[in-house]
Amino acid sequence: MGEQHVSEQANEEQLQAFMRALLDDVEALERLLQEDRIESGVRRIGAEQEMFLVDRALRPAPLALEVLERAADDRLTTELARFNLEANLSPLPFGGDCLRRLEAELSDVVGRAAEAARAVGADVLLAGILPTLRAGDLRLESLTPAPRYHELNRALRELRQGDFRVSIHGLDELEMTHDNILLESCNTSFQVHLQVGAREFAPLYNLAQAVTAPVLAAAVNSPLLLGQRLWQETRIALFESSVDTRPTAREGRQHKPRVHFGDGWVQDGALELFREDIARFRVIMTAETGEPPLSVLARGEVPDLKALRVHNGTVYRWNRPCYGVAGGVAHLRIESRALPAGPTVLDEVANAAFFFGLMSGLAEGHPRIDLEMPFEDAKANFFAAARHGLKAQLTWTGGRSFPAPELILSHLLPAARGGLAAAGVDAADIDRYLGVVEERVRRGQTGAQWALGSLASMAGQGTSELQCRALAAAMLARQQEEARSGGAGRPVHTWEPAALEADRDLLRDSYRTVGQFMSTDLFTVRPTDIVDFAASVMDWRHVRHVPVEDDQGRLVGVVSHRALLRLVARGAPAAPNGPAPPTVASIMRTDPVTITPETPTLEAMRIMREQRVGCLPVVAGERLVGIVTERDLLDVSATLLEAFLREA
Repeated sequence: MGEQHVSEQANEEQLQAFMRALLDDVEALERLLQEDRIESGVRRIGAEQEMFLVDRALRPAPLALEVLERAADDRLTTELARFNLEANLSPLPFGGDCLRRLEAELSDVVGRAAEAARAVGADVLLAGILPTLRAGDLRLESLTPAPRYHELNRALRELRQGDFRVSIHGLDELEMTHDNILLESCNTSFQVHLQVGAREFAPLYNLAQAVTAPVLAAAVNSPLLLGQRLWQETRIALFESSVDTRPTAREGRQHKPRVHFGDGWVQDGALELFREDIARFRVIMTAETGEPPLSVLARGEVPDLKALRVHNGTVYRWNRPCYGVAGGVAHLRIESRALPAGPTVLDEVANAAFFFGLMSGLAEGHPRIDLEMPFEDAKANFFAAARHGLKAQLTWTGGRSFPAPELILSHLLPAARGGLAAAGVDAADIDRYLGVVEERVRRGQTGAQWALGSLASMAGQGTSELQCRALAAAMLARQQEEARSGGAGRPVHTWEPAALEADRDLLRDSYRTVGQFMSTDLFTVRPTDIVDFAASVMDWRHVRHVPVEDDQGRLVGVVSHRALLRLVARGAPAAPNGPAPPTVASIMRTDPVTITPETPTLEAMRIMREQRVGCLPVVAGERLVGIVTERDLLDVSATLLEAFLREA
């Protein structure tokens, strides 16, 4: 107890020291702004690329540290999960061939990561959410083994006071709780940066808030999460849930989530946002901050404001203010975080070109977007774009409402072209990148629509696992085609639907564990239900086994067709005024043999033979997550045998 008290006291002292440093950084930033020492009159762009590592089966490959060691590239770094990487690209002057150079560096760094990954049996895939992700991939052992990630997980769970809860409704529904922050690692993005001056920060930040929705509507690429079809850009809903630190009891008290769009237009500039985030969100990460910033200022130098930057990195505005120092000069940036990774490098740079073009092209014509549009419209547009993509209805200036394609094609793409031209961007590059956006919108095929259309074309073929892997395989193949062609690959609007692979080895990899093919659309009964109800469910659903759950969703038994026959043979009471009808509890097996999603398929087959059971409930902890029956294993065997004989 004594040691624990000392540790907690030291931690509290550390937090207090960091908060003092954070307040000093805010004072120093205020001085920099008052003395006009923030770089102005300069436009630079930059980007961060997040990516997935996948194995031969297109499943998450937790090999980030091995890949980084082989790649030996300072631009590459770790991310939250061992199956993620991040690349930080060089800042570029906004103009001339900047977009072409951005694409070239992006292709280079992704190519270097992919080369290193292939050396350890993996590959790099660009996707907003990896289609083949499963809940089992999000266990704590997948967390990157670095102190800051473990501390982040501890601190966020402590603030949350329990598990994280996700509730997303789209074509399908996802309701789940999770005991760590690795749900965040399901998201990978292509974050773009625009350097702006201090005096123009507020109007340009507000403009970024307004244009993010139409840019996102054209860029959506993440319709699937854990096999469920949710939003067109599910990352938006998932990220807001995955690091929501508000305890359930406080959610009704207007506490704001750490991931948020904002609640109003900015009036006074970047300092307003930094102050708000410090006042609203508790410090969860600390760091050594070095020399006090006011002492650095007194020498005529520029402080790095490390405490401010560390705290800012734990508050996830979709458009985030950033402070930085380059060449001894302080600057401010707007970081746009809403765009997804993939599905090709060309598509990503096209999305960035659209954003940068709008920021440049609308700034003069709409110097005070906050006076032309209610903030509520900008916020509603953002979530409408995330939910519906190009099918969203967006409200623009003057209260006019447009279908997203009409607003983009008729109003915003011309403005973006003008903005890029005014910035001096090469005309051929304007045509190339904005041409990609234009054709994508005209054809209505975003990355999200391609994925959903592919799933529709595969309906009735194979398992959900195979279909999701076919999506990932098609994405990887076309990204590799782009890499081999030196950037001359095909953007997503030209892709044909993904198709199921017939390769024997690929099929085999898709059935190695029961979690890859188990039935998850379950019909269950409760112990207190009457037996007639269980019998009816079996008859209606043409099944021979029904799991029994309690009110908390815990598996407590299984009712089999054989148990019903035994009851009938004994003569079940049926008189309306006779004894109470038998309940499920009276005939269920209370100690069913269970397996987990990670149980090897061959092991499940062995258990069924030795235990002489016709079904195996699949549990995660005490929760029922699926079921495997004799029929499922027969279907697996038939599929693999057919593939084997076809190639023999």
